[in-house]
Amino acid sequence: MHILNTGARYSAVKFSPVFSPSPSPLRRRYFIVRANLPFPKHQAKYHKELEVAIDAVDRACRLCVDVKRSLVSSKEKIVEKNDQTPVTIADFGVQALVSLELSKLFPSIPLVAEEDSHFVRANNLVRSVVSEVKSKTSIGENELSDADVLQAIDRGGKDAYAFCNKPATYWVLDPIDGTKAFLKGDEGLYVVGLALVVDNEIVLGVMGCPNWPGDLSDQSTGTLMISHIGCGTWTKGLQNISGKVSGDWTRCSVDASVLVNKSRFCIQESDTWESLPLSGFFAAKTVSDDLQHDDIILVPTCNGSLCKYMVVASGRAAVFLFRAKTQRTIKAWDHAIGMICVHEAGGKVTDWEGDEINLEEDQSERRVIFPGGGILVSNGSLHSQLLEMTSSATPPAL
Repeated sequence: MHILNTGARYSAVKFSPVFSPSPSPLRRRYFIVRANLPFPKHQAKYHKELEVAIDAVDRACRLCVDVKRSLVSSKEKIVEKNDQTPVTIADFGVQALVSLELSKLFPSIPLVAEEDSHFVRANNLVRSVVSEVKSKTSIGENELSDADVLQAIDRGGKDAYAFCNKPATYWVLDPIDGTKAFLKGDEGLYVVGLALVVDNEIVLGVMGCPNWPGDLSDQSTGTLMISHIGCGTWTKGLQNISGKVSGDWTRCSVDASVLVNKSRFCIQESDTWESLPLSGFFAAKTVSDDLQHDDIILVPTCNGSLCKYMVVASGRAAVFLFRAKTQRTIKAWDHAIGMICVHEAGGKVTDWEGDEINLEEDQSERRVIFPGGGILVSNGSLHSQLLEMTSSATPPAL
């Protein structure tokens, strides 16, 4: 075991596998440290922004947990957007909360996020959203008005900021990636994700998954994954049974697989393996027993993309295949946060043509990305093979 020396107190803990099968024995080399950040601040140019982002995501995850409990008896807190996707007061509450926390120290940095306050107003959710935000924010409860909370939501909305085709620094937030999973029982995995982009480069990312299975030794629940450019990707438990956040940071490494066959894959819930180009080369199985030479393992995960990035960054799978669909736009917040976490864990993310994902193609709003064919997320070792196979495959009938 390797311990990073930052002058902090250290303790080794077991890192219990979240998915089965557990990570390959080839990559069981953990770096564990106890500190506010898992690396010296002087090594991280954006350490102040990262600390604020960690605190904001942690608060947002606690808001999600509380709202999720209340939804059991309050189904009226769930509404549908125009595209028939569900949204809850947690989506709006998280966006308001994170916006408020970020604006305290970084008021000049714009926020690009998923929601706006129209649905809150139209569905009579203002009181519920404001109540949840007030209970979690570091701002004094009496200092926040309904208008403050609604304005905080709209700070990340579509019409809040025009980038005018110029290099920019901005936050990207996905309040809840996987709302359908959020509405399921305790087994549904969902993610709060926040990233900072500087001149088209993602420099930090924080993802919180409140019900990611934790370490049984301290009865922790959920996980927090953070990345900073040049400093790696790290995780720790969100909270244990006493409500305290775990103090142990564990460094993440991607899976060590060098062969595509028998590797573990994630795909979108809306896709079948047969709809993807690699199905012409490999058959998919959901269990690792009796794998043949031309088999891969399909890992069951959750709704939403960010959880799958977490699975790859933590070594639970080697590949995440995301297929672009002509009838749907691809939102930056569904991928930006996960991209840096995979990169800093040793993996690679490109489109299916091998090009880097360009966050500036949506020049005025930075809300949409346009990857050629789709997005390929891998452990890095398999990337060239996968690109070659994808480009040479006969496109499946859609």
